[in-house]
Amino acid sequence: MLSFRSRRTHALFAALLLLASPLVLTSPVVSGGALAQAAIAPKEAKEPSVGQSAARERQKKCGAEWRALSVSDKAAQGPKWPQYFSKCVKRLKQIKA
Repeated sequence: MLSFRSRRTHALFAALLLLASPLVLTSPVVSGGALAQAAIAPKEAKEPSVGQSAARERQKKCGAEWRALSVSDKAAQGPKWPQYFSKCVKRLKQIKA
């Protein structure tokens, strides 16, 4: 059985929910496409920098190499992706320099 205080709290919470529900139902409805366009629009105008593009290319190359390795090769290169990626990035930067 609930105490007087907890019953009062439950009743107050239920009343607040009832008061808030009409606000939700009367809010303007925005389609998902409009939300997506609003979220993407500011980001489309900004091009990635040269450094960001180079980092993305290194990540793609290292990822392709990692997926091509067998289980035994992965163990020899580094047991986890972060360790392998660190070594791969260093190697690719040295090749470019």
